[in-house]
Amino acid sequence: MSITTVPTTDQLPVVVVGAGPIGLAAAARLVERGLEPLVLESGPSAGTAVRAWSHVRLFSTWGEVVDPAAEKLLAPTGWVRPDATAYPTGGDWAEQYLQPLADLLGDKIRYGATVTGVARAGRDRIVDSGRDEQPFTVHLRFPDGHEERLTARAVIDASGTWSTPSPMGADGLPALGESGAAERISYQVPDLNDPAVRARYAGRRTAVIGSGASAFTALAYLADLAKEEDGTHAAWILRRGIGASTYGGGEADELPARGALGLRAKAAVEAGHASAVTGFRTQAVERDGDRLVLVAEDGRRPDPVDEVIVLTGFRPDLSFLSELRLGLDERLQAPTALAPLIDPNLHSCGTVYPHGVNELSHPEQGVYLVGMKSYGRAPTFLAMTGYEQVRSIAAALAGDQEAAERVELTLPETGVCGGAGLFDEPENTEQTGGGCCAAPATLQIGTGTPVTASGAC
Repeated sequence: MSITTVPTTDQLPVVVVGAGPIGLAAAARLVERGLEPLVLESGPSAGTAVRAWSHVRLFSTWGEVVDPAAEKLLAPTGWVRPDATAYPTGGDWAEQYLQPLADLLGDKIRYGATVTGVARAGRDRIVDSGRDEQPFTVHLRFPDGHEERLTARAVIDASGTWSTPSPMGADGLPALGESGAAERISYQVPDLNDPAVRARYAGRRTAVIGSGASAFTALAYLADLAKEEDGTHAAWILRRGIGASTYGGGEADELPARGALGLRAKAAVEAGHASAVTGFRTQAVERDGDRLVLVAEDGRRPDPVDEVIVLTGFRPDLSFLSELRLGLDERLQAPTALAPLIDPNLHSCGTVYPHGVNELSHPEQGVYLVGMKSYGRAPTFLAMTGYEQVRSIAAALAGDQEAAERVELTLPETGVCGGAGLFDEPENTEQTGGGCCAAPATLQIGTGTPVTASGAC
């Protein structure tokens, strides 16, 4: 008679959802700690989401987007990090770093595996009894329709937010008529090197909705196209007015490429390739023959456009975590302890304090949202922040609490003060950058207040 040995929870793998930059860094950190990762990627390759914007150049350098533990794993294979001062595109990042790392991890990654649910074994979210002693169950669906159930000691959700862009409606819901005009609406920066995409926007009037780095990039791309194709024009739809902070930190931004994006958007407006429509909160999309008309809450209707590019941010998909007890901020949908550090309604500076396992923990022990997903609906996430998150979590899972709580990471300033939530108010449209955000901060995770040379913002 054979006896089946049931593994203890400690012998189970740590499931990582998503084989993007942060998910793969999590796997590298777990391997470094002697823990077994299992990365579940819904796409066919590493960095599926990154590849969707392969034409866009990062505003971080190679030196800032390669995780140290991953680089250590790759070194024996002969892999050499590209020039640390160069700026990769999304495609460069995926092909030259993410895929080699994924290939090295081998069968620790499963592709085509969509996570449809995570729960405690034998316990729905209502049940208290014995909950913390149970492993996690992870339900998967594959492209051919078959399903599987895995067990895990912990779950690190690095699935990002790319699949759930925010709609154009100012109230957070799709504008009336938005879904019906879907064939004329895009939710990503266009790749104008693609002939089909270029033809879509050449010689046409396009509304660009949004005020962040992605909107700046789209405006810059369309301005370049306008120099070559007559009749190309962008209508930049802004919920606020034009002020000193509209174009980001500019030369005050400690990430020069990020600051340059705003300056390029400003140049597009000043050159007449883009016109700003300010104080505009979109309520509806109407048809005008073959064109679209955006309608504001106050009834304004700017000139019709041929295309609309919506770049209003992203939001987390929490549907497959519904049986877990998460502690999320009611505004941002970010972990409760992290939210005050990143809330644009409260956090007036352009940087975010380093944070780790303490800020990312939930009432449900052993589950973590990391990377872009940890920010919920907040903007301006940097890869190095995510790398620090997973370093801390891996240390905690390995039982090294001292290392989990010790972080010294200096993040670059944007050169902008004034939260995005405040920017919507007319009286705040003239706020300037610099000032209170002059000094970088270092923080020991979990201790609360950062130390800066000139005091906290």
